[in-house]
Formats: sequence, C-alpha cells, structure tokens
Amino acid sequence: MKRQAITPEPRPSSPEFSLRLSSTRRGARLARTLAVQQLTEWCGIPHDSDSARTIALVTAELASNAITHGHLPGRDFRLTLLLLPQAVRIEVTDTRPDRLPPQPPPGPVPTDAGSGRGLLLIDAYANRWGCTVRDAYTKTVWAEVARSA
Repeated sequence: MKRQAITPEPRPSSPEFSLRLSSTRRGARLARTLAVQQLTEWCGIPHDSDSARTIALVTAELASNAITHGHLPGRDFRLTLLLLPQAVRIEVTDTRPDRLPPQPPPGPVPTDAGSGRGLLLIDAYANRWGCTVRDAYTKTVWAEVARSA
C-alpha cells in the first residue's frame, strides 16, 4: 500500500497548472483531457503514450471520486498539476473534507460490485498517493505518477 499519512505537506516549487471545474461528468472528462494536454506541453510526451494514458486514468479516477463522494451542490472541484523532477503530481480538491478516501480493500473487488475499483487503480498506477486536509472546507486527494519520455 503506497498511501501516505493524511497530513499537510509543503508544496514543491515547480511548474503548476490549476483550474476549477464543474462537479459534473463533463468536468471530469475535461480534467482528464486537460491533464494529458498539459503533460504534452510540459514534456513533449505524445497523447497516445503510456505516460499520457496513465495520467488520463489517474486524473479521471480522482475527478470521478471528487464528483461522486466529495461534491456539495453548487460547488466545483479544482484540478492542479505539478511537474516534479521525476513525476507529475495530480491533485483534485473537493468540498467534503469530512469524507476521506477509504483504504482500498485487500484482494480483488468482486466483479458484480458497483464501485470500489478506483482507489485500486490509483494505487496500482501511482508511485504514491494520499489525502491532505488543509482547511475545514476542502480536502485534496493527490497522486504522483512517474513520467517518462
């Protein structure tokens, strides 16, 4: 399990992209598209590369979880991307600090389960991930994905 403790951590000084998006399925699709586009602009990595597909998948899962589990009516979520020396950090901030992500279940999720696979995917594809609560109104779930040329 690569999940980190739920504690604030200093933000690295690195290239950053941040945008507020609607807490809708359309907002989640846009988050995924913008994450891949930003990765391409920063690193020159093609849209169809394994790195781009991994960034798209992790971003989609984080955004989907924010919309499904972290949404309050009329409130958006924030997508933030940071270009680190060896990874891309994807942060999704939502408006439900009281709903922290659960530990992924041990073992496989039953095939007939309606949910529960998202955190397993994030755990499988991210080098590390966790949750940070910085104030009483928001939480940020983040994942760091190794980047390669």
